[in-house]
Amino acid sequence: MTKSYKASKPESKNMSGTDLDNSASTAVEHAYDSTHACKVCEQLKSREQQWWQARQRLIDLKERQMFWFGDNSLMMWLLWQLVSYVVVAIVLMLASKTLSFSLSIQQYVLIFALQTLVFIAAFVFKGNLANLLQNKIHRAQLKREQSFNEMMVLASDSLFPNVHAEAPLSLQRIYENNHHQLRLVSLHALLNHEIDAGRLILQQQTHADVLPLDLAEDELNDVADDIIYRSTVS
Repeated sequence: MTKSYKASKPESKNMSGTDLDNSASTAVEHAYDSTHACKVCEQLKSREQQWWQARQRLIDLKERQMFWFGDNSLMMWLLWQLVSYVVVAIVLMLASKTLSFSLSIQQYVLIFALQTLVFIAAFVFKGNLANLLQNKIHRAQLKREQSFNEMMVLASDSLFPNVHAEAPLSLQRIYENNHHQLRLVSLHALLNHEIDAGRLILQQQTHADVLPLDLAEDELNDVADDIIYRSTVS
């Protein structure tokens, strides 16, 4: 019996050592997964911010295009030219009082004539200016699409697997599971891609898709608990 016990003792130690190695390996894998998940989450949050910034940049450029090169652009150009005359006149009057100098009528006429020439030159090259602005709009659109595509890639590695594994889930629950890192409207836009791909089913339709993002977020705040996503992935 003693010999049998002594013979089996090293085997017991070997098994214990293997278990310890497995436990250590599992702990390392969990730590790696956690670190990787945090890194992906930070990248996703960064891409979301870039997406919002590109969107806002695009809105500003389109508003500028509508103002300067829209259907009523001629009236706007003339109006702003009149405003610029008034502004320049006020600046010259204040400067003359502050710095104690005076300008003759001829000098005033010369200044306004130069201002008019600048306006005429800008108006003549209006088409070129419109093309430059249009190129900026194209770049902003490309940046917005690129940021969203990068969000999709990151979400496919982090957000979507968890949603499919735990579905059905409400939009509010998904928002909470992600520790409020992403905006509701960003989550909604990403999940809509899964719906279009047929991997998710939306239980309740909303008007958020046709609203500007800021207004869409206000609407989603009111109905986030009622928007349920169901997975079709087995």
